[in-house]
Amino acid sequence: MTSEPHTDPAPVPEPELTEQEGVGVSDALQRLWTPHRMAYILGENKPDSDSSDGCPFCRVLDSEQADEDTLVVARGELVFAILNLYPYNPGHLMVLPYRHVADYTELTPEETVAVAEFTQQAMRVIRSVSAPHGFNIGLNQGPVAGAGIAAHLHQHIVPRWGGDSNFMPVIGHTKVLPQLLGDTRSMLAEAWTRT
Repeated sequence: MTSEPHTDPAPVPEPELTEQEGVGVSDALQRLWTPHRMAYILGENKPDSDSSDGCPFCRVLDSEQADEDTLVVARGELVFAILNLYPYNPGHLMVLPYRHVADYTELTPEETVAVAEFTQQAMRVIRSVSAPHGFNIGLNQGPVAGAGIAAHLHQHIVPRWGGDSNFMPVIGHTKVLPQLLGDTRSMLAEAWTRT
C-alpha cells in the first residue's frame, strides 16, 4: 500500500488593507467596502419613465436570456418569481405579474390569486432550502413608500433569521451575503419544482 506524501496547501494570502489619506485620525475599525452597492444607490437599472419600455422587470421578460441569467426562479401563467438583485437577505424573492401594472388595485382577480399562490409557494421553497425563522412579505406602493421600481408591482418575500440584523446593516449599512445570486437562484429553482 503506497501513500502519497503529505503536502501543505498553498498559503492563503492576507487581504490587502488600504489606508485612505486625508480622512482624519486613524482608528481601530476595519472597513468593509462594498462599491457594488453604488449601482443601487445611484439608481442604476431604474426606469426613466413609468412605461414598460424602460422597466427592468419587463426587460427580463422580453429578454432571450435563460432564466438562470436573469435570476427568474419560476414562471406561472400570470405571474413569475425572481430574485431581488439587491437582496436584504439570502433568498429575497419578488413575485410579479407579467402585466406592467403599478398598483395592487389594478390586478385582475385572477392575478391577485396568482400573486398570493406564488407567494405561498415561495415561502415553502425558501423554508425547504434554508429554514428561515420568519418572513417579511410586502408591497411598496409608490416611491414615497419605498418602491424602487414603482411602475411594475412586485411583492417582496424576505426570509428572516434571528440575529440577521446585526451591526453590519444597522450601523454599517452593509449587507453581507454568504452566497452568489446565481447559486441562490439555482437552489431555489430546483426546489420550486419538487416543493
